[in-house]
Amino acid sequence: MGRLFDGPWPIVIIIIVALLLFAAPKLPGMARALGQSMRILKSEVKEMKGDGKDTPSSSQPSAADAEQPVEGKVIPPKGGANQADGNAGPSSRA
Repeated sequence: MGRLFDGPWPIVIIIIVALLLFAAPKLPGMARALGQSMRILKSEVKEMKGDGKDTPSSSQPSAADAEQPVEGKVIPPKGGANQADGNAGPSSRA
């Protein structure tokens, strides 16, 4: 029995099997989060490499220039007349 844990491979296999049994439903979410983190890291490294260089002389706007603020208007909720009387709905009943 003592020879089972002499090397690292049996322990690694036991850990992998335990992860697959108990964490299988969470694995896709963990992989998705890891992928997003790697994309963010890659873009940050690319941006850091580009920081030392002068601004690009291309005619295309950069990603920061392309994002414009969005304007909109506030739409009042439906049934505004009832709320003006103080009847806010079923939660206001005593």
